[in-house]
Amino acid sequence: MTRFGDFAPLCTNTPSYTWCNLFYRQLSSDSSLKSILTGLSADANSAPVGINPVCGIAKAGTTIDGPHQGTGKSLGNIANIVVCAVSMLVILGLIVASQKRKAAVGRVELRNLLILYFLTLPFQLLTTGSFLAQGSTALVALTAIHAGLVAAFFWALLMNALIATQKIEDGTPAALVPYLLFCAAFFAGTTYIAFDVGLGITTALGPSNDPRELRSIPLFVLTSIWPAVAAILYFGIMTYIVLAVLNEIRPMWYYILSAGLFVLSQLAWFLLGKVICEGSTSKVDGSFVATILETAAVGVLYLAWRSITEGSSCIRQSVPLPFCLDASLVTAFRGPQYARVALVCSEFMHWYCTRL
Repeated sequence: MTRFGDFAPLCTNTPSYTWCNLFYRQLSSDSSLKSILTGLSADANSAPVGINPVCGIAKAGTTIDGPHQGTGKSLGNIANIVVCAVSMLVILGLIVASQKRKAAVGRVELRNLLILYFLTLPFQLLTTGSFLAQGSTALVALTAIHAGLVAAFFWALLMNALIATQKIEDGTPAALVPYLLFCAAFFAGTTYIAFDVGLGITTALGPSNDPRELRSIPLFVLTSIWPAVAAILYFGIMTYIVLAVLNEIRPMWYYILSAGLFVLSQLAWFLLGKVICEGSTSKVDGSFVATILETAAVGVLYLAWRSITEGSSCIRQSVPLPFCLDASLVTAFRGPQYARVALVCSEFMHWYCTRL
C-alpha cells in the first residue's frame, strides 16, 4: 500500500525521476539491502536512474542488452542532455532581455527567477543524463543541490507574484531581503534533507526507519507538494492582478498558456515517460519532453510579465510623473480615493505609449 511520502512507485514507473538517485545510494551503501536492487538496478556501473525501473536509460558508455533496451552502447539520456543545453541558451537570452527592461516593474525579481531556473538546467542534465554511476557520492551531491535549487525556484516564483501586487516596492531592500533570505532558506533546508536521505546522516529528516520503503516525507513535500502549492498560489495571485486590478485580458492568456505547459510537462514526465522509453528501446524517455515544456512555460511567463509591464515601463522611462506609476495597482491597493488620478493617469499612459 502506497503511503504519503513513498517514492517507490515513482522510482519504479517513472524513468529518469531525479530524486531516486538519493534512494539508490541509501540501498547500495548497506550490504544487507543490496539484494533489493535487481534487474536494471543490479549493477551500479550501468544502472539507469530509478530503483528497479521497468524501463530506464543505461549509464552512458555501457553495453546495453536487456528488456526494452535494444543493443549497443548507451549514449545516456541524450535527448534530455541536448534539450537542457538548448534551454540554457534560451533562458540566458531571456535573462539578457529582462535586464534591458530597466524600468519595468519586478525586473530584478524576474531576472533572479530566470537565473534560478537557468541554474537548475545543468544539474538536471547531470542528474538525469546517466553520466555518473548510481550510488556515487558525486551523483548524490549533485542531486541534493538540484533539489535545493528547485525548492528555491518555486519560492522565487511565488515572491514574484507577491511583489506584483506592489504592496512592497520592487527592487528595494524590503522586497529583495525576504526574497533572497527565503530562497537561501529553501535551498539550504532542501539540500540538507536530500543529503540526509542519500547519505543517511540522521533518521529524523533522512531515510525512513526501514530504508527499503524508499520513503521521505520532508523530501516529498519540498520536491513535489511545495512546487505545486507555489505554482497554484502564483497563478491565483496573478489572475487577480490581471483581471481584477489591471482589468486586462491579453496577459491572462499568457498565464493560462504557461500554466497549461507546466501541467503538460508534469504529465509528460510521469505518464509518458515509460511509454516513450519502451517505444524507443530505452534510448530516450519523457524527461526531454518535460524539459521542453517546462522551458516553454518559463518563456511564456516572461512574455506575460512583459505584457503587464509595458505601460509602466514606458512611463518610467519617458514621463516625470511619479504619481502616475502603475495607476491601476495604486487604486486597488491604496484605496478608492486615488481612483480619479489613477483613471487619468491610465488614460494618459495608454495615449502616450501608443505614440512612442
